[in-house]
Amino acid sequence: MARPVPEGLPLDPPYDWPDYRSTELRHPKRPLLVLPEGPTELHGPVFGSSSVQPEDADLTTQHADEPLGERIIVTGRLLDGSGRPIAGQLVEVWQANAAGRYAHCGDQHPAPLDPNFTGAGRALTGPNGSYRFVTIKPGAYPWRNHPNAWRPAHIHFSVFGRAFTERLVTQMYFPGDPLFAFDPIFNSVSERARGRLVSAFDLDTTVEEWALGYTFDLVVNGHLATPRTD
Repeated sequence: MARPVPEGLPLDPPYDWPDYRSTELRHPKRPLLVLPEGPTELHGPVFGSSSVQPEDADLTTQHADEPLGERIIVTGRLLDGSGRPIAGQLVEVWQANAAGRYAHCGDQHPAPLDPNFTGAGRALTGPNGSYRFVTIKPGAYPWRNHPNAWRPAHIHFSVFGRAFTERLVTQMYFPGDPLFAFDPIFNSVSERARGRLVSAFDLDTTVEEWALGYTFDLVVNGHLATPRTD
């Protein structure tokens, strides 16, 4: 599906970004074809409340014991391009553990796995488009894109708006990360839009003596849309 581009603006981020080496292999080599939107694209998906449980949004209680690391709470709202909330839609997250390692066979770098942290969760947005996850702050990790390459700490997000045409897959970063200046994925996004990828520390979301809180809104379309980074 072609990614919509606001009139008069370049694709942000571009499909091909030489510093992000894998885009050389997977970016489209021919002009995109915009297909007509049918019933599936205009009216799906629909998720029943029975398939997503409240406990799916707490990544710290999925195993016998608590995971290691800094407990955090991430909240936000799912919005359309006009700032209207999108209720009842699926928000999925996945991330590395506190040591910067994913619970995935493809991640073999020498950081410890945490048997009490799988790093995946999901939630349905509330009437005002809100979501809330409890998790562990992920660590930075090496990724071999270039010499001494490290990804800033981040959480992957996948959301659906009111239709498949509003699908958004992106990454949420943490404020003040020193690796921002060296990360080609973050820097493939224009400077004017990078701030939309960075969460904000929020004292109201923070729970005293238990977890720090961050807010991160997701906008699926329009000129203030959250950039797609996956």
